[in-house]
Amino acid sequence: MRAALEAALSPQSLEVQDDSHRHAGHAGAADGRGHFNVDIVSQAFAGLSPIARHRAVYAAVGSLMDTDIHALAIRARTPAEAS
Repeated sequence: MRAALEAALSPQSLEVQDDSHRHAGHAGAADGRGHFNVDIVSQAFAGLSPIARHRAVYAAVGSLMDTDIHALAIRARTPAEAS
């Protein structure tokens, strides 16, 4: 996931936290896909609405949503918003 986000969005800052262990036994975790939190700062988000930023993150992770990711919490900011 990290490589996909870095390649697509050239982030200045990127934190990916795997919270899958907190969802053990959850029906959504039964298929082996994980729960993740992403905090990403990128100039690519400049001028985009929050929903457009989330769409850009989802586009970047692409098929990982089908194979590796069950849930994804996103905090997407521009460098100006992160300072």
